[in-house]
Amino acid sequence: MSCDVELNELSWADVIERAMVVSRQIPPGSFMYPVPRGGMFAALAIASADGQRQSHTIVERPSEATVYVDDIVDSGETRRLYCDKCDKPFFALVDKPAEGIIGWIVFPWERMSGEVGGPEENVRRLIEFIGDDPKREGLRETPQRVIRSYSELFSGYSQDASQVLKVFSDDSCNEMVVVKDIEIYSMCEHHMLPFFGRCHMAYIPDGRVVGVSKLVRLVEIFARRLQIQERLCEQVTAALDEYLKPKGSACVIEAVHLCMTCRGVQKQHSKMITSSLTGAFRESVGRAEFFSIVQHGREQ
Repeated sequence: MSCDVELNELSWADVIERAMVVSRQIPPGSFMYPVPRGGMFAALAIASADGQRQSHTIVERPSEATVYVDDIVDSGETRRLYCDKCDKPFFALVDKPAEGIIGWIVFPWERMSGEVGGPEENVRRLIEFIGDDPKREGLRETPQRVIRSYSELFSGYSQDASQVLKVFSDDSCNEMVVVKDIEIYSMCEHHMLPFFGRCHMAYIPDGRVVGVSKLVRLVEIFARRLQIQERLCEQVTAALDEYLKPKGSACVIEAVHLCMTCRGVQKQHSKMITSSLTGAFRESVGRAEFFSIVQHGREQ
């Protein structure tokens, strides 16, 4: 993930051309409800492109509409929201998934109102939403800093386990390999608040081994994403099983979740422990040895 976001700037001519296309797609005599807030600009452009026919009317309430109109379909969530409520056609000037567009779309009305800035503009809106002024000195550069920090916090999306798990053949290695107390920092996908702690992982080789630093990097790949702790454990063992084909793999994570300590139940000393065990680690002997190694030295 890069902090440099590709911007796709549309001109007024682009908007008019797209509005004419949509106008021809909408059934004659339609009542258009503009989805707040970009939908109003789209509806006005479509009504204008309709020309002399004047067959499309803008209405103020969704219940009065026969079609919904928006400026953009991005993730598709807005379209699903409206279409799930009522089965009516949904039209947009830009449909990013359908058109295969990657990056940030900038409409001319956004440039004119000073809203250009890609995801940084959304950070400014969040600052306003919580009650502060994004223009004050201490916050002026915060949106840029947040996006730059996201490139590191969520760097796992741009990486794949196959890129780091360089495997070596070695038939002499058949005993348990354990790496414990790996520091992890991740982000809870439910509240986008951090959780952090330690990860302990292991595998039993079956003719294939991997460098110890690669094991640490594997954990980082999955941790640097929006996560839940349970899935993080399972992703680590699944990757080990897929690429090393070991006799078994194990992962245990102990973490503190800020969504529990600084909000909600606010239990300051709570800690969540999750595990994922496969193959030989599901057997009592392998399980006992692994947890004995993980616990060793803690009482000292």
